[in-house]
Formats: sequence, structure tokens, C-alpha cells
Amino acid sequence: MYLEKRKAKGKWKYYLSHSFREGGKVHKIRKYLGEELKQDVLKERKEKAESLILEEITKYKIINDPLQAKLSADEINFVKELQAKIEVKISHLSRAQWEVFSEIFTFNTNAIEGSELNSKEVKEVIENDKWPDKSKEDIAEAYGVNEALEFIRKTNEKLSTELIKKIHKIVFKNSKAFAGEFRKIGEEVVVRNGKGEILHEGAPQTRVTSLLKELINWYKKNKKEYPPLILAAVAHNQFENIHPFRDGNGRVGRLLLNYILLKHNLPPVNISLKNRKEYYGALRAYDKEHNIRPMIELILKEYNDLKNILK
Repeated sequence: MYLEKRKAKGKWKYYLSHSFREGGKVHKIRKYLGEELKQDVLKERKEKAESLILEEITKYKIINDPLQAKLSADEINFVKELQAKIEVKISHLSRAQWEVFSEIFTFNTNAIEGSELNSKEVKEVIENDKWPDKSKEDIAEAYGVNEALEFIRKTNEKLSTELIKKIHKIVFKNSKAFAGEFRKIGEEVVVRNGKGEILHEGAPQTRVTSLLKELINWYKKNKKEYPPLILAAVAHNQFENIHPFRDGNGRVGRLLLNYILLKHNLPPVNISLKNRKEYYGALRAYDKEHNIRPMIELILKEYNDLKNILK
């Protein structure tokens, strides 16, 4: 990190700058410290800025493995044992069961994001092309999620930024003008609660593409080392941290989760509306601590519920 001085209108302005490489691209972060600063104030602000820059760099950076330290053979085998106990098998799903799954997944993944369609209305839209007297945007996105699920089920495309854009475009092609497009310059994401407190910040727009490439490279590097449950959970959570789109990241992230599960011959999973609080808690655990266990536990819980639904 280095200190920059710039003279403007006869006054010296101070900045702390740092350049780093990510995804094959050099990025630069600059923090404004103030103007005409005394040495003791400059030193204090410089130290605070250093901490902020380091936090910004590391918050979204793909870690070498899901738990920030090399997973032991025992931990990997434990997750493999859990996978083996999943009673729903993808090879056993009939066409009728796929239809049931598509309907419950479409309802729940949209409802988590505020869709007003109930499960019966989603079923009517998908099966009978019957529109309820509800938001046309909600109806369009019910069609979109259903179509995207069918796409990830059948596609042979490898994981890439273009595949991620394609999934977003399928879901939102009839509801959002920016369907299939990552955030543009100046489009930053800050999610606040009712008190105005920041719950989540997406990665800086300038880093979206490079961070996604880092994520894809992480997946390619580790897809033969880690069990699919770990791969899918990490990819989903890291995708949500990056938040590459203006809107629709949750739905695309849950489709990405299923894309990876399916490509590793595991059944798809439905994150249900009733478990929304637990789901958000799992996302926060990863965001704050890089703790992937809560998401894996939730996926296993959802698999158990799915077994009963598809009987």
C-alpha cells in the first residue's frame, strides 16, 4: 500500500492506494484520507484505511478450500458418508416426480424473493398455462424458473460466466430489461434491514467478472477432490457474496446449486420458503466466517423433506 498526495486548489489531498491481481486483472483500491492533514491525524487515518482495504480485498476472495484450512480426510469422508445416506436418487426420479419437483422448486425459490403466487397458482401456470389475477412479473418468473430448471437438467455446458448469464436470462427474459447482464458501472448492491442496518454488500462492480472467474477456477480445481455437497454449497454461497446481477441473484444462485448437484449425479434440492430464516442464517455464516457447514446441513434437511414429498 502506498500514500498518494495530490494538490487541488492549493491544498494537498491524501489517499491510500493499493493494487492487486485477481482473475488475471489488476485492480486498484483508493481510499480518501482528507486534505491538509497533520502527521498524527494522517497516521491514524492511514491505519484505518489499511484495515478497510484489506477487508475489501479478502471479503470476496475465493479461498483455497471451503474452511480456510485444508480439510482432513476424516472430514471429507464424513461428508461422503452423509451423501451416501441421501435416499432420493436422481436415477430413480420419474417424469412425474420431476414435474412435482419443478413445481415446488419454482414456487419456493420465487416465494423466498417475494412472489405472491401460491403453490396452487404456480401449478396452474406451469401445467395448464392458466394465469391468476396476480403480478405479470411473478407469472413470467414462474415460467422462467421452470424453464431454467429444465435447462440445467439437460445442458452439457461447462460452468462458465456465460452459462451463469444464460441462466439469468432464461429466468428473467420476460420480466427484467437487464436479463442476462452483470451489473454495470455504478450499480452496487447494499441490502439493508428495516432499521437501515447493512445486512449484505455485493462485491464491487469492477470485481464481479474476475471474482466469478476465480470461483469457476476454484470449482474446476477442486471438483475431483471434494464431495459434490461441498462443491455446490461453496459455489452457491460464494456466488451470493459476489451478487453479480442487479436483481435475481438468489434464484440464479439456487439454480447454480442444483446445476452442480445434478452434474455430479446427485438429486436436485429445494430450499423451501418455510426454511428461509435458516437459509439466510447459513448464508451469513459463510459470509462472516466462511463456515460452510450450516448450508450443507440445510441441504441434507431439505433432501429428507424431498424424500417424503416425492413418495
